[in-house]
Amino acid sequence: MLCVGVGTGAEILSLAQARPGWFFVGVDPSAEMLNVGRDRLKEAGVLERCELIQGYAEDAPPGPFDAAVSLLVAHFIRREQRPAFYSAIHDRLKRGGRFVSAEISADLEDAAFPDMLKDWKQVQTLMGATPESSARLESMLRDALGVLPAAETEALWRAAGFATPVSFFQAFMIRGWHAMKA
Repeated sequence: MLCVGVGTGAEILSLAQARPGWFFVGVDPSAEMLNVGRDRLKEAGVLERCELIQGYAEDAPPGPFDAAVSLLVAHFIRREQRPAFYSAIHDRLKRGGRFVSAEISADLEDAAFPDMLKDWKQVQTLMGATPESSARLESMLRDALGVLPAAETEALWRAAGFATPVSFFQAFMIRGWHAMKA
């Protein structure tokens, strides 16, 4: 399994404990995050089934992988770079391999967006956000992150070669999809 944006290793840790026969390759551009992930995976006794690589999706080995996961990563990829991101993951999967992803996804121009933003700010406040960070939330979503509408993300997946993306999860502005490599 390929884990793009492995971060602290949470996804690998969870999957490795549930599936003792699986092997994992994780990529992340942050050496610091990879060190945290490496330590967590070692402490859990699953590091011997993992290869961790500093880099991006296109830096992962060619595979082919049975599956790929990328959770809460894609919205950090700029709109103009997103097609290459999804294609790099697609190209590393075997035929019939599954891709699972979750990202912040919203139509920032939709009439409902201001209300969604209010809800998101409330959630962030409950999680400890400061008034200053809440005030910057809209500009972060618009300017710093690559937040795309769901339809655009699904079109990018299809253009990368994935079969019909299936939306299986949504909580506020976080949406999850899965699809197979045709």
